Amino acid sequence: MLQQITEQHEVDENQCPTGGKTSAVGIRIDWQNGPLGRGVNRREPNGAFIEGVLQAAAGRLRFYQASKFSCRENALALTKIEEAILWLQARTQRREIAGIEGTHAEDSARPDTTRPDTTLVGHVA
Repeated sequence: MLQQITEQHEVDENQCPTGGKTSAVGIRIDWQNGPLGRGVNRREPNGAFIEGVLQAAAGRLRFYQASKFSCRENALALTKIEEAILWLQARTQRREIAGIEGTHAEDSARPDTTRPDTTLVGHVA
């Protein structure tokens, strides 16, 4: 069942994510406020990360799959959530290798959304 979700996402003066809240009946998420930092400047998390919320949803689906409510749709949803977690882990690993994980440093792998996509120029469907 889709619920009515209330979202309040916050940014700092540089338009970087700084936290926020997401809520609904039975749901209250306080998002991570600011970067964790790196090395000796690494801080403890002060809020939720997308990966953690996805892990919670996956855990609930696993619970259903171990019950009389097991079904194909739950299995497919669980697979997609697990895939989403893997993609987010890949992003974290790539940012770690680049030495920018835990910071608001620009990500060179981020697509440029300011230029029109020219990959289909001349393509006839």
